[in-house]
This record gives sequence, structure tokens and C-alpha cells, in this order.
Amino acid sequence: MNVDLHGRTAVVTGASSGLGEETAAVLAAAGARVILAVRNPDRGAASARRITERAPGADLVVEQVDLSALASVRAFIDRLRNSTIDILVNNAGAVASAKRTVTADGFESHLGVNHIAHFVLTHGLVPALLRSTHARVVALSSVMHRSTGAIDLGLAETRPYRASNAYAQSKLACGLFGLELDRRAKAAGLHLTSVVAHPGWSNTSLFPTDGGVPFFSRFFGRIGGTLASSPAKGALSQIRAATDLSLMGGEFIGPRFLAWGRPSLEIPGPNMNDVRSAIRLWDVSEERTGVSWDDVWG
Repeated sequence: MNVDLHGRTAVVTGASSGLGEETAAVLAAAGARVILAVRNPDRGAASARRITERAPGADLVVEQVDLSALASVRAFIDRLRNSTIDILVNNAGAVASAKRTVTADGFESHLGVNHIAHFVLTHGLVPALLRSTHARVVALSSVMHRSTGAIDLGLAETRPYRASNAYAQSKLACGLFGLELDRRAKAAGLHLTSVVAHPGWSNTSLFPTDGGVPFFSRFFGRIGGTLASSPAKGALSQIRAATDLSLMGGEFIGPRFLAWGRPSLEIPGPNMNDVRSAIRLWDVSEERTGVSWDDVWG
């Protein structure tokens, strides 16, 4: 990556392993100060050590944030409120149990961690992002958004629970939010761009194979080591989304051949391109979290 990020600060959620750690390592090697936003500080410290081995002198900060609890998200925001942030990579993702579980705030766990927490986090960090001369937000979606229908505005609380569909819905929500964020930022004249990315099929720890996890997690986890790309290759799409200044915002970046390949511009599924659904999801997310973006748009 021929990008000089010295003097820039990036926040990467879920940076203690997999795609998040790879993204943080590349950004740090390019000179950025990288805040590793992790649920487990010990795992975050271990990730920082691994990154430093690859990029001696890397400027890394480990910050604890539990995306399954909005109180933790808001505490994290408070600690960074007076910072300047140039890049926010909303990378962290959750695959919950085969049975329906909820976050500390009562949201279905996939939607709560993957979308709702990042919706609140991004809003809270907008003042820090707007101190940057070129702020970029990256939302991490998945090819699985194509496997589900329109967004469930009941946030997976009113329909029968199926883990694979709940995960797909959460990743659809991430994409809808990322694209709508860019549209609203442009309409408000803000120097903030939002890009959506997906890793294709990447062999990460997101899909555990132990008992009690959904069948689709065990399936992808067990055959991923043979057929999926490495986390380093899977992270290329979100790294491009975070650093390519030729991107104007509103793009969808993924592997050229959908599951594998060099990061390229893609067309998202019709359910992610549905502007009306994006607006309604935004309204529901505000209502359910008590977060109003009116202060951002002025």
C-alpha cells in the first residue's frame, strides 16, 4: 500500500484478531497512529505485540470497548471525544449462538453488536472525525447480505429466529447505514466520506466451530481453512476503503470475484441499494437508541 499515513489517526474496532488486526497492522505500517478498539484488553495487548513485530515502532493504543453494551460504547466515545480521528473502521462483528441471545440493552445480538453499536459509536465520534481534513468511515458488510431479503425493521425481534439470517440481516444493516451515512454527509456538506467493504470469504475466527454456535458458523469455520482466503487478503477490501483517496464515498468494495480476488468496486445487492429502507432503518435506529443525528447535520 503506497499511502503515507503519518500524522493520521485510525480507530479499528475488533482489532484483536482476524481482519481487524490485519487492517490495524497495515495502517500502522503506513505510519498511522492506530487505536485498537477491543472487547478484551489482554487480547488487544497481544495483538499490539504481534503488530509491533511486523511494524517496529508502530504507534498503537489499546482501548477497551464492549460493543454488546452501549454504556461501554458511550464510555469509549467520551475518552476519544477531544481527539482528531481521520479513519474509523467499523470492523468488529459477532456471530451469536444457535439460539437467540440479546445484548445488555436488549437488542438481538447480531444486530446489536454489528449495527446498533457502530451506529452509536460513529455518531459519537463524528466531532473527532470532523477535526480531520479528510475523514473516512468504513462499514464492514458481507456477501451474506445477498442471502436475505429486505431489512427487518423490527431488528430481528418479531420474526422467527434463524442465526444465519440474523447475521445476514445485521450485515445488510451495516451496509445500509454506511451508504446512507455518505448520502447524508454529502447533503450536509461535511468533509466526511463513508465507504462500505466486504472481505469475501476469509478464514477468520469470526466463525467458531465449537458446540453451541450456529450451523452456518461451524460450516464456514471448518472448511474455511481450505477454501477461504487468508485474513491478510480478506482485509484488503477494507484497507482500500479506508485509504484510497480516489474514492468519493458511497462505494461498495469487495474482492473482484466476490469471494476472492483483488479489491474492486462492486454493486451491492438490491436490498442494500434500497434508499427507502436505509432511511427507515436510520429512523428506527435513532428511535431505539435515543441517538439523534440532528446535531451532526446542523
